[in-house]
Amino acid sequence: MSNYAARLGQPASGKRRIKDLLNQPDNRVCADCSAPDPKWASANIGVFICLKCCGVHRSLGTHISKVLSVTLDEWSDEEVDSMIEIGGNASANSIYEAFVPEGSSKPGPDVSHDQRMRFIRSKYELQEFLKPSLRITSGKCSSTKKPSFRKSTLSTKFMDSFRANSSSKKIFEEGMVEFIGLLKVTVKKGTNLAIRDMMSSDPYVVLNLGKQKLQTTVVNSNLNPIWNQELMLSVPESYGPVKLQVYDYDTFSADDIMGEAELDIQPLITSAMAFGDPEMFGDMQIGKWLKSHDNPLIDDSIINIVDGKVKQEVQIKLQNVECGELELEMEWLPLEQ
Repeated sequence: MSNYAARLGQPASGKRRIKDLLNQPDNRVCADCSAPDPKWASANIGVFICLKCCGVHRSLGTHISKVLSVTLDEWSDEEVDSMIEIGGNASANSIYEAFVPEGSSKPGPDVSHDQRMRFIRSKYELQEFLKPSLRITSGKCSSTKKPSFRKSTLSTKFMDSFRANSSSKKIFEEGMVEFIGLLKVTVKKGTNLAIRDMMSSDPYVVLNLGKQKLQTTVVNSNLNPIWNQELMLSVPESYGPVKLQVYDYDTFSADDIMGEAELDIQPLITSAMAFGDPEMFGDMQIGKWLKSHDNPLIDDSIINIVDGKVKQEVQIKLQNVECGELELEMEWLPLEQ
């Protein structure tokens, strides 16, 4: 251990790791204004920044950006690991600047303080350049008010939620497939389902995720069935939507389709990972899957922490069918549980 590293109370290997990361080409300029030779970093966001941008980051508060000097400050092992896991400026900017709208160009090294402040706040505090489904909101807000954000929104856990190569991500393996957690889907009930027999139907629900296929029990002769049945799916690292289908059971012929839908589980997983251990929080809203013309939602689907669990109520209108709605609840279970 060098004398300097010993004086900081930090192993020399940690300093070397940060220096090696800083020397990568994309980290040799400021993540926010491209000024050369940055000497500061936001340890929880995972970017290297210049002195001018450093001042703006500090004004945001440590709950959004924890600023450290690359050369002068003491770094904990956890902070070093977080920077390494995120990978630096290019990796972080691929998320935080994924959708910079027209008219919101990235500032240069010599912009005014006000321009620098507006861009950095939009990028990290307001999250205006993220993919919409990754924006984390808490509390109730109307369409005319900006959403509020929890302190942990910009934590490294938030980055881990959509970084596929995060080395700290806990996984388990089944063959060659890696999983990041479990999804418990409670199929509650159906309403006004389509008729596929003479006067009624015998409906059941099928869920597909990857190669997994689960189904509920059959409810005989009922267009408003109540299942309240839990189905558990393992969520792979590279996951897509959960595909849902409703069928009418037939004894002597192929089962008839009664509608289908796709459930976007990214908002639930992203919100859950952003907040970490839900038992540390009281009951609160932490996210939302927004209704749009290209999804089956009847209304916005709210993601809440309830009794220390991350849950999402979902009401959908079945697609490619004359009628029918389903009510479900999804719950995210990290592998530790």
